[in-house]
Amino acid sequence: MTMNRRKALKSIGVTGIIGGLAGCASVQEQNETTTSGDGGDETTAGGDSETTTESGPAGTAKAWYRLQDTELQARKDALKQFNDDSKHTIEGSDVSDLKKKTTSAIPAGQGPQLFDWAHDWVGDYYQRGFVTDRSDQLNVDLGTFTDAAAEAVQFEGNVVGLPYAAETVSLVYNKELVDEAPETVADMKSVMDEHHDPENNTYGLSYPFNPYFVSAWAQSFGGYYFDPEKDPMLGLTQSETVKGIQFALDNFKPFMPNDPSYEAQAAPFSEGNAAFAINGPWYLTTLKEKGVDFGVAKLPSPEGGEVRPLTGIQMWYFAKAMGEDNADTAAAQSFVEWYTTNEDLLQKAAKNQGSIPVLESLSGSDVLPDDVQAFSQTVSQGVPMPTHPKMGKVWQPLRDALTKVFNGDAGVEESMKQAEKTARENWE
Repeated sequence: MTMNRRKALKSIGVTGIIGGLAGCASVQEQNETTTSGDGGDETTAGGDSETTTESGPAGTAKAWYRLQDTELQARKDALKQFNDDSKHTIEGSDVSDLKKKTTSAIPAGQGPQLFDWAHDWVGDYYQRGFVTDRSDQLNVDLGTFTDAAAEAVQFEGNVVGLPYAAETVSLVYNKELVDEAPETVADMKSVMDEHHDPENNTYGLSYPFNPYFVSAWAQSFGGYYFDPEKDPMLGLTQSETVKGIQFALDNFKPFMPNDPSYEAQAAPFSEGNAAFAINGPWYLTTLKEKGVDFGVAKLPSPEGGEVRPLTGIQMWYFAKAMGEDNADTAAAQSFVEWYTTNEDLLQKAAKNQGSIPVLESLSGSDVLPDDVQAFSQTVSQGVPMPTHPKMGKVWQPLRDALTKVFNGDAGVEESMKQAEKTARENWE
């Protein structure tokens, strides 16, 4: 199905709604649709629908990603499935420092056609010319995905990729220690207190203390980190934000290991030595491998507030190289459209890796595992990470500030003032 989609796709930024025009596509179907390559595509139209036949040559495209070891085999299997069934070839590579690699290779003309990352690079990378708008060439309509996912892959109406999964952090509990998930933070504290005994290497909570993980509470009482629609757009020192971070410190730190880093916090729960964890769907594969009997639930409610975690959309970016309409670009687009709309592939990822699909036909569906459905509910409570380029300069000062307050090196208000000052200096 081809059409000039720019006007329709850009309207999502305003309404968040587009009628579903395209569903799941098989590799064969993708091979039979146009990607406006240079091989002389043939287009026929009839009634309300159009069909196209790709007649261009086979292409080869590079796809970069950074995955956990537990996710790599599934990615390799997907690439093999596509390559076996398609005339095109996708060469996948797991890149250790994807940001460093993309920011150096793409401007030098040595980058891939595709790379896989969360949506928070969309604005920055578009303004720097690292990604390209493909809204006029897409064969998959953004209405195929959830509204939040469709919004996330755009910057100023330009579609720079396609989404395939959502992510956020939610409550994970050890079923051998906890009878049922608590609904409030007060209830959770009583359970954590019961199991917290660090001298015997047991803890109430495993919880990496960084901006993404802490956002649920920092935004619980009306606070925010960064919102280009607000005045001021930087909200680190807003009293509501300070209150939320202080809430997290007061209610959770007493039941956590002393080191706030991800590895130090994730380990106790995965070893069966903590009652609760707050972590993302990527964590579930590790828990399954280690045989932890766990459940997933929504984050508990704070008294007087509302849980509002940041959420991310995992997406395939259209890199700068896809600005050239040739066979390699056709190969890359064919792969992405197949990958992001393939229900079998997405259901398998949900079952084996806890991936949260954003394909509208699967989102929140009963066919998904219970733990993935629980993460989906938390995603619905959340706030998408900002895609504005300025946000990229906020993360590190905020991370440094949270580490200081966790370690007791400074108070929340003082640390947020310093973080906000550093972020503003970074913008200059």
